[in-house]
Amino acid sequence: MEVLERRENPMLDRVELQFRWDHPNSPTPSLTQIVEATTKAEPGSKKNLVFVKNVNTRFGMARTSGIALVYGSEESASIEPSYVIERHKSVTNPEPKVAAESPEPPAEAPEGVPDSDEEGGDE
Repeated sequence: MEVLERRENPMLDRVELQFRWDHPNSPTPSLTQIVEATTKAEPGSKKNLVFVKNVNTRFGMARTSGIALVYGSEESASIEPSYVIERHKSVTNPEPKVAAESPEPPAEAPEGVPDSDEEGGDE
């Protein structure tokens, strides 16, 4: 990942990084990869305070560009829209993998209650 421009925004307590990522012979970088590369490029940053926006990969080119916003505190990061915060929770708090549960056996009919398949009855 190459940082094209680094701009400090003290009013919003964040650093704005404009980046370009050349990825020949590999797929477009995932959100997780971009956040990890941003934390390496910006010393002292935390994954939960990095938000990636405007990611664009040009058709036919192995080049992705975008903007990464690195906030100084959780309070200052709260200005981000809720959908952006939710999107980035998967990066900072990955959901634990749930072990495959065995399906429950079908419940049996209580004794004394006839099944509807049985013949007989007063009809």
